[in-house]
Amino acid sequence: MGVYTFVCRSSGDEWTAKQLKGDLEASAATHYELQRRLVAAASAADSAAGVQSSFAMVTPSSAVFQVIIGAVGGGAAIGGGAAAGGAAAGGAAAEAPKAEEKKEEEKEESEDDLGFSLFD
Repeated sequence: MGVYTFVCRSSGDEWTAKQLKGDLEASAATHYELQRRLVAAASAADSAAGVQSSFAMVTPSSAVFQVIIGAVGGGAAIGGGAAAGGAAAGGAAAEAPKAEEKKEEEKEESEDDLGFSLFD
């Protein structure tokens, strides 16, 4: 599985993207076309099956684009797949807080169980 993260910027009539850690680059007239080119470039660099992508605008002239090759579930979510991409990429991170919440709830229950009630 390969994860490719790109920083995208718009200047005038052109969008450009450079890979955060790597040599992949692309440019296009629109950010939609830029996403297509970046998916093609990442797919050419990694032969695994299944592509998932996530595009998130940071400012009107900058964005972050992530391509995950070999993602579980496959399928491409180009242009608006931020929720899908974020869920797949951050799935493990999202599970960790849930486990902590359960532990906190268990602690609260054990502290309340003192063997008597104030209303008896």
